[in-house]
Amino acid sequence: MASYKTTRLIDVIGKTSVFFKYGNYQRIIPLNSLTHVHCQGRTVSSICDRKTNVTPNLSAHLAGRSYTELYQLSVKDPDTFWGLVAKERLTWSKPFDQVSDCDIINGKINWFLGGQLNVSVNCLDVHVAKHPDRVALIWERDEPATEIQVTYRELLETTCRLANTLKRHGINKGDRVAIYMTVSPIAVAAMLACARIGAVHTVVFAGFSSEALAGRIQDAQCKAVITCNQGARGGRLIDLKPTVDTAVLNCPTVQHVFVAQRNTNSTPMGKVDILLEEAMGHESAECPPEPMESEDMLFMLYTSGSTGRPKGIVHTQAGYLLYAALTHQYVFDYQPGDVFGCVADIGWVTGHSYVVYGPLCNGATTVLFESTPVYPNPGRYWEMVQRLGINQFYGAPTAIRLLLKYDESWVKKYDRSSLKTLGSVGEPINHEAWEWFYNVVGEGQCPLVDTWWQTGKPRSG
Repeated sequence: MASYKTTRLIDVIGKTSVFFKYGNYQRIIPLNSLTHVHCQGRTVSSICDRKTNVTPNLSAHLAGRSYTELYQLSVKDPDTFWGLVAKERLTWSKPFDQVSDCDIINGKINWFLGGQLNVSVNCLDVHVAKHPDRVALIWERDEPATEIQVTYRELLETTCRLANTLKRHGINKGDRVAIYMTVSPIAVAAMLACARIGAVHTVVFAGFSSEALAGRIQDAQCKAVITCNQGARGGRLIDLKPTVDTAVLNCPTVQHVFVAQRNTNSTPMGKVDILLEEAMGHESAECPPEPMESEDMLFMLYTSGSTGRPKGIVHTQAGYLLYAALTHQYVFDYQPGDVFGCVADIGWVTGHSYVVYGPLCNGATTVLFESTPVYPNPGRYWEMVQRLGINQFYGAPTAIRLLLKYDESWVKKYDRSSLKTLGSVGEPINHEAWEWFYNVVGEGQCPLVDTWWQTGKPRSG
């Protein structure tokens, strides 16, 4: 598999510049000198050619069948369907021997037994080998119109440096790592770095308190925490490191806290603290992926705790990744060259599946939304759709209901012709919000996919 050497690591400092740093080399570039994503209609020529097939083809047994025929096969003969799709869509280091061994009544769920793969390879290496300069992430930062593009090659290099940093500090296969960060490329790299070395990540929403964070770290018995000095949301800076400091006082399993810099603001550093970018600068941009069994743990994600003590939901490797990739393609009608805009936080399962793992497995360009729907004004979403040329927009009914309070002009003043699919996720959407989303935002031209969640698994309706 092709390998690449890097000379830069993207990190943003402040509102007016981007900081490229590696070793002793560093350069500050004004944000207004960066190239923005320009779009026409439903194609993004600056990202990739829509004619380029970035989604693996179905096998000869499935190619040419309609969606209805594929669905019927998946229901009538699921082992044949999922077995063929898994062989075509995922890259395996060892082929699986058995498609499934499931007994739902007794709670036994096993997929692709005997198979080995690495999730980060399927999300990064396979695309870097073919299209290294395709844009993987568009970071829609809190500061309006200052988006940052990260290519698949850059994301792989950053992931490998971060993975090597974790390994150097004693994080190995099976160890648990808590990630307490706002939405950013380095947070995505942290997730993928854990996947690359076989560590189990548990992302904790960066708005949770130190007590909530400590409870999840304790339950998962995390060996390390990855965080930032601060986050930015809605025009405000959020101190993250102090929250982690308080949490780890009651977490004896934590040996290291890796601290990334969202900006130049200083933060106190203790004995267990490590400046992440500085440590990564000393590491190689290549990291051999750990072969993982199909049913090894990929991540743990805790429930919100609104109905009792938070419960850790376990997701494993192959079955989860394949399902996230296929639903990303078929439910949202993802096509090669689309810009996929899921505005969920990575602290929720929606962010895991449809900001990170599903889109990246499909070689897509995925948007990381750091801000809020009303900052700096209620047109933020739709200005972003126009500027980035977003083709699928996926958000929560809560946000839609919030935007209902404002005049429709905040939507209609922006060009939304790039949109072809709308999605609603989370709690059930009410009639008024659905009608506004469909008729005002989509102008009655975009199918609206209403999705909800059951024990961390997506369902569409």
